[in-house]
Amino acid sequence: MSIQIPGYRPGTWVLDPAHSEVTFSVRHMMISKVRGSFGIKNATLIAPENPLEAKVEANVDVTSLDTGDEGRDAHLRSADFFDAENHPVMEFVSRSARVEDGDFFVDGDLTIRGVTKPVSFAFDFGGFGQDPWGNYKAGSSATTVINREDFGLTWNAALETGGVLVGKDVTISLDLQGALQQD
Repeated sequence: MSIQIPGYRPGTWVLDPAHSEVTFSVRHMMISKVRGSFGIKNATLIAPENPLEAKVEANVDVTSLDTGDEGRDAHLRSADFFDAENHPVMEFVSRSARVEDGDFFVDGDLTIRGVTKPVSFAFDFGGFGQDPWGNYKAGSSATTVINREDFGLTWNAALETGGVLVGKDVTISLDLQGALQQD
């Protein structure tokens, strides 16, 4: 199977970290959400003629975690959560891409804290275009929801009113821009 994506060009695409971000949100006290972000170390997309055969590898810098609260950030980097000292990088490696009911998904393996699990990112293509310096760029966004406990992020505290301090489900959102590498 093959699909057509207007503006798609085969080649090697490299992420532009200045115009990309990885964010997350998780329930706090069962009543609100805490949001944060990570810095992207690098990401590469090898794009053949058929977009469904594309391969993606991406690394995220766990030590760059930022929720806007330094105390919370330090706790999240600690061994209670990400153990950033021993696991400073999260990694995603794609296995396949597919179209389901008109939606585009990239399936792959996500590694957090040394634990690798399969995940599926739902992608939305923003488009393609040339910047003022002649670089051909692509933009997209993607989301997935993971159970943090599947990756060994199990710290929590019970609340007197019932429930727990930190929810299990974490929504990961990507806003990405990449450039086609020139030969």
